[in-house]
Amino acid sequence: MTNARIRARRPLLRAFLITLAICTPNIVAATKVFAAEPAPAVAVAPFVSDRLSVEVVGQGADVILIPGFGCSREVWRAEAERLKATHRVHLVQLAGFAGEPWVHGDGPFIQPVVDELARYIREQGLERPAVAGHSMGGLSALMLGQQQPSLVGKVMTVDSLPFFSALYGPQATVETARPFAEQAAAGILNTPDEAFRSGQNATAAGLARDPYIREKMVEWALAGDRRAMAAAIREVMTTDLRPGLATMTVPVWAPYAADADGGAPAAMVDAVWGREYAGLPGVRLIRVDDSRHFIMNDQPAKFAELMDQFLAAD
Repeated sequence: MTNARIRARRPLLRAFLITLAICTPNIVAATKVFAAEPAPAVAVAPFVSDRLSVEVVGQGADVILIPGFGCSREVWRAEAERLKATHRVHLVQLAGFAGEPWVHGDGPFIQPVVDELARYIREQGLERPAVAGHSMGGLSALMLGQQQPSLVGKVMTVDSLPFFSALYGPQATVETARPFAEQAAAGILNTPDEAFRSGQNATAAGLARDPYIREKMVEWALAGDRRAMAAAIREVMTTDLRPGLATMTVPVWAPYAADADGGAPAAMVDAVWGREYAGLPGVRLIRVDDSRHFIMNDQPAKFAELMDQFLAAD
């Protein structure tokens, strides 16, 4: 790739790299599901996992919401509060992020999360829930849909790609991305605390237009376990789900962000999302303008409308 092409992609790459290294309240290791409504007639055992915890609010059709890299479940709070009048919302928090305890050293990260999400759906008796994930959460949701199609009703990947490192260009592979992934992981592990804090403060504005979510991103990043964050970014950058797209049977919606004022240009993201999801039959690609990476926070009204359409679709 020429230096000019690399420079052209830097704004988009920077936003995603920062998100994967940024983005939560301390939660005990033996986590439980807390239901806002009375227990069903058939008792369900509390879900215990050292990979994730789940908070449940509302009543109705099931929706699972997964936050992105380093983020708290609180990134979904406003949308969950809106949805809970008509849906039972399962707010996921991943271990190692935003203060959630981490006991797994340097990995693995993503596949165990997907396995635990599948176990959660089975053990809690959910009937093919809708699953929406932001950023790395979208990658996890897509992987869950590929591996466990009988468990998932539909998937939404919010500003997320099936191969993150495709942002380096169409010729990128897992092997060519590996050195960059190792470099990113080392940066998370080795940056001194004050420099890490300064970096988060300096770059959060590139990820969201909303001042509140910018502030929270920095808080969540500082509360995270850097070993977990390093393990996760390494895997995100070297996980390529594109080979499995053609045989997917679970419907997928893929909203993505464009922002002419300091964010990712529309032409660039149109090209990237169109190219990277080209192998997925029936995928719904929806560009959300005037938004940076955190679409549900930057454009809550637009995102709410989109979510309602997604949940109502067959």
